[in-house]
Amino acid sequence: MAELIIKDKSGKQVGTHTLSDAFAKVHASTTTIHRTVVAEEANKRQGTQKTKTRAETRGGGRKPYKQKKTGNARQGSTRSPHYAHGAMALALTPRDYDKKVNRRERRAAILAAFNAQAEAGNVHIVDSITFATPKTSEAIALLNSLGLVGARRVLVILPAYDEVAYKSLRNIPYVEVRTAPTSEEGGKAQPFSARDLMVSKNIVVAKDAIAKIEEVWGK
Repeated sequence: MAELIIKDKSGKQVGTHTLSDAFAKVHASTTTIHRTVVAEEANKRQGTQKTKTRAETRGGGRKPYKQKKTGNARQGSTRSPHYAHGAMALALTPRDYDKKVNRRERRAAILAAFNAQAEAGNVHIVDSITFATPKTSEAIALLNSLGLVGARRVLVILPAYDEVAYKSLRNIPYVEVRTAPTSEEGGKAQPFSARDLMVSKNIVVAKDAIAKIEEVWGK
């Protein structure tokens, strides 16, 4: 079971945190994690692409020229796919890309990915990720105290949506801001996903966010 160091904004150690049994006992195969990530990516697709078939294209009702004795290949309509302004061959139509993943399977994949990052030493717990005013310089100072300035793919997990913290962090190109899971629907909260954990090289998480993760997904 991974024991994580809790630091303040200056980078000084102020305590430790041992992950609960929800992280230690979870088991998810690489297939489960892969299925979860694929489903998350597929569910983001809108599926609203649309092109016209020959039945939907206006015009072309008249045969462009007679069937024989013109020296050309026979044609029945100027709206065939090989004509300019013609219809689309194998036209795209709206479709649903959603893939279903069982709730327990998805939670297991997320917790297993988080636990793997923790065991690799890539998780950094901060006692509080708050700012008085939106200032990117203060956010960079926080990352600097953790030794993460210029690091690749830093995931910051807040306990809840905080507009000031979000505005302070969003302009840093290598940082993605997410929130801990919540049972409330709607709002601006964007809980982190399995993909967020898999592609991140370092994870900065608020102490209160860890508690919320264990409360919501540790059941």
